Amino acid sequence: MTNSIDEIEFTDLILAIGTNTTENHPVIGSKVKRAVRQQGAKLIVIDPREIGLVRYANIWLRPKPGTNVVVLNGLMNVIINEDLYAKEYVKTRTEGFEAMKDTVDKYTPEYVEEITGIPAEDLKTAARMYAEANSASILYAMGITQHSHGTDNVKSCANLAMLCGNVGIEGGGVNPLRGQNNVQGACDMGALPNVFPAYQQVASDEVMTKFERAWGVSLPGTPGLTVTEVPNAVMDGKVKALYIMGENSMLSDPDLSHLEKAMKKLEFIVTQDIFLNETAEFADVVLPSACFAEKDGTFTNTERRVQRIRKAVDVPGDAKPDWQIISELATKMGYAMNYSSAEEIMTEINQLAPSYGGITYERIEDEGLQWPCPNTEHPGTKYLHKDKFTRGLGLFSPIDYRPSEELPDEKYPYYLSTGRILYQFHTGTMSRRTRGLVERAPESLVEINPRDAGKLGIEEGMFVKITSRRGSVQAKAKVTERPPEGTVFMTFHFREAAVNLLTNSALDPIGKIPEYKVCAVKVEAA
Repeated sequence: MTNSIDEIEFTDLILAIGTNTTENHPVIGSKVKRAVRQQGAKLIVIDPREIGLVRYANIWLRPKPGTNVVVLNGLMNVIINEDLYAKEYVKTRTEGFEAMKDTVDKYTPEYVEEITGIPAEDLKTAARMYAEANSASILYAMGITQHSHGTDNVKSCANLAMLCGNVGIEGGGVNPLRGQNNVQGACDMGALPNVFPAYQQVASDEVMTKFERAWGVSLPGTPGLTVTEVPNAVMDGKVKALYIMGENSMLSDPDLSHLEKAMKKLEFIVTQDIFLNETAEFADVVLPSACFAEKDGTFTNTERRVQRIRKAVDVPGDAKPDWQIISELATKMGYAMNYSSAEEIMTEINQLAPSYGGITYERIEDEGLQWPCPNTEHPGTKYLHKDKFTRGLGLFSPIDYRPSEELPDEKYPYYLSTGRILYQFHTGTMSRRTRGLVERAPESLVEINPRDAGKLGIEEGMFVKITSRRGSVQAKAKVTERPPEGTVFMTFHFREAAVNLLTNSALDPIGKIPEYKVCAVKVEAA
């Protein structure tokens, strides 16, 4: 997030696009509801599905799945043509405006309505609301990113925010909501194939020299593979073994049949987790690790806040903290990692990751700090880009609409979109072991619009068969107005109806994220 969670409650307007906030990020969802109810903030919701926030919205734009770029370009078209954009901000703090303007010129409200189904007058109303707010916060999540054009979606959000001067101000910003408790920290620490900790590029000779000196080794200068590129690399014989830590790939990855073939072809698989899961069934070795309450360390949350976690109970059996398992394994393989504690590792992070330079255990004893925090005198950073962008000037990107890789056709006439529900978490490895949560959400459901259900002879509670080009699953029908006509929605929490047997493995060419939100399916009574 460029801005902080607390700012959401006191902004003038919130634009929530591709985020089912109340179910996937309930703490932040409560902030949005308080902002509307108690502080008078306006709320624009852009989502094909009738999510919980729609009840609080001043206006709800309901585009066809996969058309976010069209909607965002349409909003900018109205703002520019009605002369509502922040001219001085655009002039002094950005570049590339004219190229972006030329691209959005064709995205008139009428053209947007043709592609997305959003009424032209509703688009104009939302554009004026956003442009006229003194501060406006864009919230987005995986409904924006999990597309074959997810990077385009994100850049379009940035274009809109800069157009109205909403980056670098309190209460504004472009704010992606992270899907798990420490995914931000994992990225910060270099769990990406092209960067070292703090996003220092592998391709930089200066950065490479810095880490080689610190660690006393020679390092390869070629970026590695993303998770989503690994299965094809296995099938091509380029990857022979996998070490999977804290991830249940055999439920969470797309096109599971293809992944299963890759897993079976591997020569060696190690999993490291707190429970056995579907992925561990393929493992040659399972390393038991400690959960959050059984170890010391830090988590970095969605607003860049680094917070302490402290050991509350002893680990069971032979389980160990992840850092200790990795250290002992590296030592056995010939590279001595002789860390004595999580705090010692944090001290090394302070030395090598500039944005974490001032975030010491002593300083976050009581309350976390937000990076960038370059030294121990720095108070942390509430919101980014206050006086200038990291690159100097903010860059507008001319983004044209690219349809999703797989659209409904005569054989597979429905959209399938996937997501989460409030009462289960990710692949259910933890939450499905919790009796209360299982009582609230015991099984997978297929949300289907009543008009579609009527055409197909499907009633509430009937088993439904969903088929894509990659496989079939069955689950009970939930007949509801939440999905639009022509679209069904399922979650990926349940192995009994593993929806990722259906999803498309088409990737965004830059971010390499799969297109979980759009694929074509056939729906029938089972």
